[in-house]
Amino acid sequence: MSNKKKYVIVGAGGRAEFFYGAIATDYKHTSELLAFCDVNQTRMNYANKLLGEKYGSTAVRTYKSDQFDQMIEAEKPDAVIVTSIDRTHHLYIIRAMELACDVITEKPMTVDENKCQDILDAVERTGRQVRVAFNYRYAPHHTKARELIEDGAIGKIISVHFEWMLDTRHGADYFRRWHRDKRNSGGLLVHKSTHHFDLVNFWIGAQPETVFAFGNLAFYGRENAEGRGVTGFYDRGTGNPAAKEDPFSLQLDENEHLKHMYLDAEHEDGYKRDQSVFGDGISIEDSMGVIVRYDNHAILTYSLNAFLPYEGYRIAFNGSKGRIEMEILEKTYINSGGNKADEGALETQSIKVFPMFKMPYEVQVEDGDGGHGGGDPVLLRDLFGEPAEDRFKRAANHIDGARSILTGIAANQSIRTGQPVRVKDLVTFK
Repeated sequence: MSNKKKYVIVGAGGRAEFFYGAIATDYKHTSELLAFCDVNQTRMNYANKLLGEKYGSTAVRTYKSDQFDQMIEAEKPDAVIVTSIDRTHHLYIIRAMELACDVITEKPMTVDENKCQDILDAVERTGRQVRVAFNYRYAPHHTKARELIEDGAIGKIISVHFEWMLDTRHGADYFRRWHRDKRNSGGLLVHKSTHHFDLVNFWIGAQPETVFAFGNLAFYGRENAEGRGVTGFYDRGTGNPAAKEDPFSLQLDENEHLKHMYLDAEHEDGYKRDQSVFGDGISIEDSMGVIVRYDNHAILTYSLNAFLPYEGYRIAFNGSKGRIEMEILEKTYINSGGNKADEGALETQSIKVFPMFKMPYEVQVEDGDGGHGGGDPVLLRDLFGEPAEDRFKRAANHIDGARSILTGIAANQSIRTGQPVRVKDLVTFK
């Protein structure tokens, strides 16, 4: 009898390959993939093709999304990996637990406070476990920041300044895809910033209490383009002569992977992966500023812009005994448009400590290989490898998942109302 842990994956799009590629190769001795589940059969067929041709594994059974219960009954997995569109995460997370499965879910855990409460209640009701795949926690430089703060290098944290810059390749990509509709993704303050708000919670060991935010769609979208004098518009990039000279366009037929995964699958669900970033129908912001007060009285000032010339971020921790400054540059990429290991991979890093009344010094950190600053391989080892003690407790559960998205959800509410939002008014933790 096999001791391997058995998995099924819901959502066979770009992020799913991160998990099934690892299970089929590095962790085939501990883990086994049994099935895919998706709304799109063509996409599942392509995932099976990659399993065989790219990863040397055998094809698995496929189930359409309305056959989820049937899949669980037939396959009897130990855990369900959820990589579907964000607004459907809660459906699969909750139903998986009700059917006696644990869950690994891509971030964000869900997109609004009501769905978040439903997940929290389901965990309490079923006693099952939910892991949220926060790969950035595992990046060596992020772990080092946690270590420095935990060891008291700058004393008690009083404030944090965090500026994240998405460029005109990766940042623009959110405005081509389903993410551009806030109902699907919660906007970038939930879909993307969940990483960043989780990191702050993780670094300073505190939870958000009050959130105030502003946000605008200031660069992308048709109205902004018209304001800059643009007169040529189109609905999608692929095969469109009007898009050929536009550096913001995406040509799906020029990338074999994107063609097979999306263009060839369009006839089933109508999803267009290459929409114009200067089209109508965009309901998410591209420029956001957030202030957060934490339960330890620390204050976060946070900025996210999705149209900048380079990809990276700057962080400053101000403490009672000094200051830590981090500056990180990452490789730019288009989701699923290249090597998975290049997604968020590290270009350069710098961590400097400025102790009070002492000379500043630079902290050396070994560069991490792989995506998301080297965090991807370490996360996969934690998920699918042999269990190991982790001083920094990087594994994120449903409470961590909720805390991170609630900052973004509160920020969205603040943008709508112009008022500060108390996180405890959004959900109840039992």
